[in-house]
Amino acid sequence: MPLPASVEREELHHRQIEMRGYQRKDGLFDIEGRVIDTKSAPFLGQRTMKMVPAGHPIHDLSIRLVVDENLLIVDAIASSDATPFAVCKEAAATLSTLVGERIGSGWTKLVRERMKGSKGCTHLMELLGPMATTAMQALWPLNSTKPIPIDANGRPLKVDSCYAYSSERVVIKQLWPEHYTGPK
Repeated sequence: MPLPASVEREELHHRQIEMRGYQRKDGLFDIEGRVIDTKSAPFLGQRTMKMVPAGHPIHDLSIRLVVDENLLIVDAIASSDATPFAVCKEAAATLSTLVGERIGSGWTKLVRERMKGSKGCTHLMELLGPMATTAMQALWPLNSTKPIPIDANGRPLKVDSCYAYSSERVVIKQLWPEHYTGPK
């Protein structure tokens, strides 16, 4: 169901985020993310003091993470086709600190530690969260045949990991009734 209609309004900013996952011929996987920011009206560029036309990208940034079947990052590259400052393009190199890391629990914290503030580009860092989800979704058919990860008590790690997987909800009652804690 779409959002309900709003009051009359005017668009000021448009951010497009695109995520894709690919299986490569060499057995690895490419997870790609892209963000494009545009304004709906012309505006005065901060650095150039020239008018930037409506619809002209302020940011057009892309990342490719190359991962193995265990979500270990083998390579991480970025391109910056549109940035507000020329120096922003240099931030692509900061992704190299992710090579050798694994997408999984603690990913967001790791990304922030490596790229927050002057260590990296805010917009590239923001893409890495949904890219992790995209990687997990892309590799789901492969990983769904593996045993379900459990904790030291034998409880699936999925339990209480999100709203649907709450121990009080029907999903857990159906998948793992022994871990269901909702109404009887």
